[in-house]
Amino acid sequence: MDGTLLNTKGEVSPVFFELFNKLKSHGIHFVAASGRQYSSITNKLEDIVDDITIIAENGGIAKRGSEELIVTNLPSGAVNSCIDLLRKLEDVFVVLCGKNAAYIETQNSQFVDMFSEFYATYEIVDDLTKASKDDFLKIAVYHFDSSEKHVYPAVKHYEDSMQVKVSGQNWLDLSHPNANKGYALKMLQKQLGITKEETMVFGDYNNDLEMMELAHFSYAMENAHPNVVKVANFQTKSNDDYGVEFILEQLIAAKESSV
Repeated sequence: MDGTLLNTKGEVSPVFFELFNKLKSHGIHFVAASGRQYSSITNKLEDIVDDITIIAENGGIAKRGSEELIVTNLPSGAVNSCIDLLRKLEDVFVVLCGKNAAYIETQNSQFVDMFSEFYATYEIVDDLTKASKDDFLKIAVYHFDSSEKHVYPAVKHYEDSMQVKVSGQNWLDLSHPNANKGYALKMLQKQLGITKEETMVFGDYNNDLEMMELAHFSYAMENAHPNVVKVANFQTKSNDDYGVEFILEQLIAAKESSV
């Protein structure tokens, strides 16, 4: 979503919704895959939610309409140890991502204003380690400068037991080893009987890498991280230049010319 379908203002273009109706008429199933919270994604795509699959929290949860397809919780006991470590880092903000809501323990107005764009349903609590009333899908970590530079080195050792993914310039996610967009997409491909050759994927950051490997038509955005450009089979324009729509228009034209 961010860096691909959404522009830098966090908007979906009206053109996409027009293209979606054409995709649907050709029997093409659309999947929105994001590190965002489920309710944040539905807010962006509310007009088509009942007709698509949503992979949220970087694969922590997937739903098709109201049907829950996948829920992958954090490993038992991982939450408190991770939070304790992250609290020791400077200028780091921690989000405990639950199935029902996201939880933060900071009231920093700059962070909260930014964070609320990605998490539509959230609570500010006194202590994240005591927020035990939910099923936790991941821990998202934010740094205003660079998550790769300032957060990743401190949590890299968790890679032996968890998924550690730099998911954006400012975000890093800690989750179950199986919780990634690719794992969720692979399960969906199997359920729908869709092959790699019938799959088209767009991505811009490291949390898209596993997903890229499952599609022959894998597109790196012009604004993509070098790792994504390396694994993608094709490239398209940036998210602000409607790179997704540009390729979808070509796909629809090819479908219509073959009828």
